[in-house]
Amino acid sequence: MADGEAPSGAYREFKALVEAADRKFRARAGPAALRQRRGPPQPQGLQGLYAPVAAAAGAPPGPRRRRLRRWEIGEVASRIGQLYYARYLRTAEPRSLVGAYVFYEAIYSRGYFAAPAPGPASASAVGGGKHQGLLIRYKELRFIARFLVVAMLMRRAEAVDHLAGRLRSLVHESKSAYPKTNFKEWKQVLQELERFLEADGAYKGSRSLRYDNLFDSYASNLASIARFHSKRVLKLKEAVLTGYRRNEVKFTELTLDTFRMLQCLEWEPTGSYQIAVKELTENGTMSDQSGPSGLIDIHLSSEISDGSLPSNPQKAIIYHPTVSHLIAVLATICEELSQDSILLIYISASGFPDQNAFQKYASSSSSSARPASAFSVDKPNSHTGSDTHLWLGPRGSGGPNNLYPEDLIPFTRYPLFLVIDSENSHAFKAIHNAEKGEPAALLLSPRIASAMPDAESMYNGGQFTYFLTAPMEAFCQLAGITSDIDSDTYANAENILFSALEQYEETLCTSVGLSIVWGQILPDPFLRRLILRFIFCRAVLFYFHPEEHGEHLPTCLPSLPESVSPNAKAIRAPILLLAENLVVSNRFHFGNRKM
Repeated sequence: MADGEAPSGAYREFKALVEAADRKFRARAGPAALRQRRGPPQPQGLQGLYAPVAAAAGAPPGPRRRRLRRWEIGEVASRIGQLYYARYLRTAEPRSLVGAYVFYEAIYSRGYFAAPAPGPASASAVGGGKHQGLLIRYKELRFIARFLVVAMLMRRAEAVDHLAGRLRSLVHESKSAYPKTNFKEWKQVLQELERFLEADGAYKGSRSLRYDNLFDSYASNLASIARFHSKRVLKLKEAVLTGYRRNEVKFTELTLDTFRMLQCLEWEPTGSYQIAVKELTENGTMSDQSGPSGLIDIHLSSEISDGSLPSNPQKAIIYHPTVSHLIAVLATICEELSQDSILLIYISASGFPDQNAFQKYASSSSSSARPASAFSVDKPNSHTGSDTHLWLGPRGSGGPNNLYPEDLIPFTRYPLFLVIDSENSHAFKAIHNAEKGEPAALLLSPRIASAMPDAESMYNGGQFTYFLTAPMEAFCQLAGITSDIDSDTYANAENILFSALEQYEETLCTSVGLSIVWGQILPDPFLRRLILRFIFCRAVLFYFHPEEHGEHLPTCLPSLPESVSPNAKAIRAPILLLAENLVVSNRFHFGNRKM
């Protein structure tokens, strides 16, 4: 069949299967799709997509059928990779992320979207061929962008650097090859990528953000944690991650804050799983068994799983939602929340739509001295209502975009762990003592971010989120330490932080007067780690400023015991040691505070 003729029946069959799979595995799931996700994962469902493609690629061409062209095979494999990635976002299943990476790597290494060599057929229809070439180029650009996201989540630094370079060169080549086409959108994508990689890779030697039993679990404290098991214990099984900020750091539809928190709520694969993944993605398992068609023949082994680790919490990642959409997703998840589960809601958002207010906030947050707040503080009736909500989107300045604390109170019939990273986070204190059944645990960011006086005011992700997901890197950024820090010094600093968090955990778990709200979630490793990092963040910011000002410090509700307050010796001493090790103790104010 000639290139201009209609696609084969096998290709149409594949398209129908993809549409059906899209409905079942849609990444940006609405409430209906979220209900469907609760069933057990079915990896074999994706295998059904291979059959029609294999039939079309392997069958000899005839009068009424043809083999798929290479870019069509690439599109088929790319769609399957998308489905694996969508399932990973929904279920946090590591095998699904590996599946997406395997397909994308096979597509890229075989050049399925590469421009075909010129021939008689293309010479006879220059206009149509050029138009089709442009469409294939767009497919290739979108494919590389998706591959980049998966590679970043897999922490494949070399692959990320290579793909980023390829995307840059491809955009430049496209501008030359298609001078009449405006690639402005892809220029913006490149800018977003550069900014994202610069913020994410500031400290190359840093550890994974995922929960690693070797570094994030402290055997000496297991007995102290075990005492909470005699009472009610809640496990983190569901999380909703969302937000919106003007000029936020993002790539495609993944913001830097969500990217960090997404990984923070997952286990770091270890042992046999890591070996199996490395073999699968690096040791030639992507063999070409289809002759000239180049059909991908990849079978993901069901044994590629880490049986030593529990399942990751399921997550709903919502990009720039309206408030009604967010509430609908929360209602769907809460409806099916089990009695021993707690729902984590993470929101990173601005508190206002006004650009001037945002600039005023950004400039005021670049000083380590007390800046003038962009909002009225502790002055009743002095505000106009702009500091009572979060602003979730670019659709105007009100209505569908404004999220108020009262919008979340109905969901307190269920156990909630709420993390708000916003200059208006204080407004959500209203939830405390207003719950409808279950007392909520709240971690609220400072109203004003902190930085060295000469630091750039450019937003590079939420500082509070940074401390909760990568405390060592956040400390270095706060203290003005550059990315070229000596590796031995950095490793020693990480050991100090490890010991500090171990000590904080022991102090917290043995404290008298610990609220039952915290006691029933401390046995969960993900939530316990967030609480310990909150204690570290609060203490670091406390000593960073010469005087105590509430707008610079994060808040938790219910309050944690005084034994883990910044003034406590057990909390202060490790931070002083860390600052001295990094030779930045002069940038903190340890001597000005009463013990």
